[in-house]
Amino acid sequence: MKTVPVLQLSEANREALRRHFLALAPEDLRLRFEHVISELTLMKYVDAIDFDRDAVFGVFDENLELAGVAHLGLRGEVAEFGVSVAPGHRGEGVGTALYRRAYEYCRNHRILTLFVHCLQENAAMMHIARKAGMEIVLDSAEVEAHLRVPPGDPLSLTEELIDDRVGLFDLALKSQFLAARRFTEAMASAAETLSHPLQQEEGGQSEEDKEAA
Repeated sequence: MKTVPVLQLSEANREALRRHFLALAPEDLRLRFEHVISELTLMKYVDAIDFDRDAVFGVFDENLELAGVAHLGLRGEVAEFGVSVAPGHRGEGVGTALYRRAYEYCRNHRILTLFVHCLQENAAMMHIARKAGMEIVLDSAEVEAHLRVPPGDPLSLTEELIDDRVGLFDLALKSQFLAARRFTEAMASAAETLSHPLQQEEGGQSEEDKEAA
């Protein structure tokens, strides 16, 4: 299975979060938040995220945009998991990777219960819940899924440390590749711009030569 690096987000990533949610279609947002949500309310949600209280995880693509975001709302020994994946990155294991990272965080931070609340028609979330072995309770159009989280151990703590390092390394590597790509594109664009006046001048001289002849 392809490994999807996941990074724990911070205040520095708030603008990337805004772009991620604004890029989602209205139906995607309805499934994520369980109701129709306006852009103003959406931005208030992003602005209100408390990175010191909750845990937020993301997967960055090659353009340093967030391909997927998981928000782990923490309330004492209980955590609520919510996830969204950008349309162009679905089917790549992004949602599953985010869930696994959130579950790992819960184990190592004394969270006893991980739960999901979503619409029954949210197939992606239902798939994650079933795959995780959550206890699912159907109530009309809504679903609640619960999972008892075992305490962390030396292995889970080590895995979380490694995952944090991998996420940071992945972001640094993608940043370098993006910078190199943009530099190459800028140089190519500059070279093309500089070549146009020469071509026009050569064309003009050719016409003058024809007239003189």
